[in-house]
Amino acid sequence: MIKPIYLYGSEVLRKKAAPADLSKKEELTRLVADLWETLAASEGCGLAAPQIGESVRALVVDGDVMTDIYPYLKGFKRTIINPTVLEASDEKVTYNEGCLSVPGIYCDVVRPKSIKLEYYNEKLEKVTEDFDNFAARMIEHELSHLEGELFTDLVAPIRRKLVAKKLVGIAAGRTHTRYKSKLVR
Repeated sequence: MIKPIYLYGSEVLRKKAAPADLSKKEELTRLVADLWETLAASEGCGLAAPQIGESVRALVVDGDVMTDIYPYLKGFKRTIINPTVLEASDEKVTYNEGCLSVPGIYCDVVRPKSIKLEYYNEKLEKVTEDFDNFAARMIEHELSHLEGELFTDLVAPIRRKLVAKKLVGIAAGRTHTRYKSKLVR
C-alpha cells in the first residue's frame, strides 16, 4: 500500500528506530511491501520505515532510478532490516543530497565512501555486504533516518543557517510534494 511520506517536523523522524521483530514475519513482509510501493510512487532512490511513520529499523534502496547518472546501479535493489555497520571507510566523499521527507532542499553532505554492513534481507536471511560509491551513499542516507537524523543535520553550519527558513516552512506545512505526504507532530 502506498503510504504518505512523513515530512520534516514529524516526530517519528527524530526517534531512533527500534529493531524489527524478526519473529513477526507477516508484519515485516507488509512493511517491506509498503516501503517498496511508496518508494516507487515517489520516484525516490531510498526510503526508511520512519519516513512512512513506522519507527522500525528497516529500509529499501533502488539504484535503478539513478542509472542515468550511475549506470553501475542498474538492478541494484536492497531490502535492509536491522542493519549494523561493521566498517566505514576513512575516505570521505561529498555529494549533494536531497530527501523525500525534506522536499525542495539539497545540500552537500560528507559521508564515508564505502561501508560494510550486516543486515537481514527480505527473506530474513542474514547478509554481510560491502557497498561503495553511490550505493553506499543511498544506504548511509537511509541509515541516518533509523538513527533519527536527517541529512540537514550533517551539513556545514552556514549551509544549515541558509536553509533554516525553508525547514521552518516545511515543518509548518508550507510545502508541496508530487507524492503523498503528511506532517505529524
